[in-house]
Amino acid sequence: MSCGTGRMGRDTMLLRGVNISALTLLLCVPALHGSALPAVSSYEFTAYRMQQYNLAQQKHGCRGAIVVAEARSADEPLLTRRCVIMKAQDFTTDKYLRAQKQHAAAVLILLPQNISSVPLDTIKNFMLSEREALLEETLMPVYVVPEDEQLLCMYEEVKQAAAMHASSIFIRVLRSMVTATAFQILVSNNAPIKAITDNAVVTLEGVLPGIGEDVPTIVITAHYDSFGLVPWLSYGADSNGSGVTILLELARLFHKLYSSTHTRPPFHLMFSLTGGGKYNFLGTKRWIEENLDHAESSLLQDNVAFVLCLDTLANSDELYMHVSRPPKPGTPIHTFIQLLRRVISSRFPWVKVGLIHKKINLVDSSVSWEHERYSLRKIPGFTLSRLEDPRSEHRVSILDTLSQVDLRKLKRNGIVVAEALARYMYNLSDKKGSPKDLQVFKGQMEFHDSRMSSLMSVLTSVPRATQLLDKEPNHILLVDSLEHEFKHYLQQVYRHTFQQDKRDPDITFFDQMNQPVVMYRVKPAAFDLFLGGCIAAYLGIVYYAIQNFGYLYTKLKAAVKSKHQ
Repeated sequence: MSCGTGRMGRDTMLLRGVNISALTLLLCVPALHGSALPAVSSYEFTAYRMQQYNLAQQKHGCRGAIVVAEARSADEPLLTRRCVIMKAQDFTTDKYLRAQKQHAAAVLILLPQNISSVPLDTIKNFMLSEREALLEETLMPVYVVPEDEQLLCMYEEVKQAAAMHASSIFIRVLRSMVTATAFQILVSNNAPIKAITDNAVVTLEGVLPGIGEDVPTIVITAHYDSFGLVPWLSYGADSNGSGVTILLELARLFHKLYSSTHTRPPFHLMFSLTGGGKYNFLGTKRWIEENLDHAESSLLQDNVAFVLCLDTLANSDELYMHVSRPPKPGTPIHTFIQLLRRVISSRFPWVKVGLIHKKINLVDSSVSWEHERYSLRKIPGFTLSRLEDPRSEHRVSILDTLSQVDLRKLKRNGIVVAEALARYMYNLSDKKGSPKDLQVFKGQMEFHDSRMSSLMSVLTSVPRATQLLDKEPNHILLVDSLEHEFKHYLQQVYRHTFQQDKRDPDITFFDQMNQPVVMYRVKPAAFDLFLGGCIAAYLGIVYYAIQNFGYLYTKLKAAVKSKHQ
């Protein structure tokens, strides 16, 4: 009896040992699974698609919108059919072109919430890559989304997965099969991308009439729209919120001079805020055509002294005057430029000043600066800008935000323009005994720091991309507020709205610029294979133990007996 009882105990111990071993193997899988993020969790956010437009016959931007792909870091060696996740510092021309070459499913760029914290070299490299990406078209969808906690966690995990490639092959395979969490990026929209050809371009025009008859006209102009990789994140603080801010301050200050017959100069002073500046200055072109070809009477048809275009003036200690042909001595534009130089040398001698002559290529349908639109119609003009190169990356970036603006330099450049303009219009020069450091705008007539800061804040409160300004309520309101600002100081204000010719549009925009995106946390397919292998191994062990019970029992009995001896 005792012998039978002992045998049953040993049998029970054997089965228990087998079950414990198999159970331990099975329990390893949930433990490993529990170390990763939940497989069923998801996160929804809004991403903004890269520009898509046709300018004349040339196509620009990305042509795709749908994304169903697994997220991968830009450091991964294989990106084919993957959604490449990049932060601002990762977005370089080389990495972008590599994603294109490997036929990546999409690129998702995480944009910092606080641009002021981004290093200057990172901002410059991002802007350069942004400009290069916009030159050509791509079928690969490109999206930009502001960073948040969930997206940053996802970025760090795919970055760590890429770093595992430096480990041994066994560790990489084991980690991928057991602990890795994949992220599936989904942008789903059954509606095809459609062209938008009914965009309206608004130009605001205001005049301060001078004293006398048949007096010459000076035109001060700036384009107010912005441009960047994606329309919904294009705030255009320096380019060209700075030009608009200076123009509005000039309108305010000269309004005071024109309000009295004693201080009203013998010049008509015309101001214009034009749209479509980032698209070959389409609004300027249409406005000039309206005034020269269709209007019965216009100041542009009469005696125009010159046109001064303000473009990107909120940074740098350099100022450049861009002209289509060198101004001849004695002409109004030559005299004004000399006065501009004189004001700078007397009040701001550390500022570098340059005159850049660029001939207009009549074969090329595109222009570089706004004044070239006037030069093509034989109206003298020049552009004042802190930029030397019209192809500068600072004119086409979503990183051109208010944090990148130096309000002191913006004010300084506004003072330079105002003082030179006053000297020209009132014929104040050294020849007449006027002091070199003459200041017209001082005291109550000076530029207001708080006002310029407020204007810049309003202009950068919403994106000013051309395709949004007549579609979204907040953006329409911005144009209305600019018109309201004009009416405060200008005695004659006109609003010109130009509709696109649907048969042969100068520019064609496309919809689906902002899309809902869903990010799923999922286990890779390798994990399912691993889990299935573990279950099969467990069942195999149990089956083997049952089929070979006698053999296993004999071996175990012998082992126990030898241990007791």
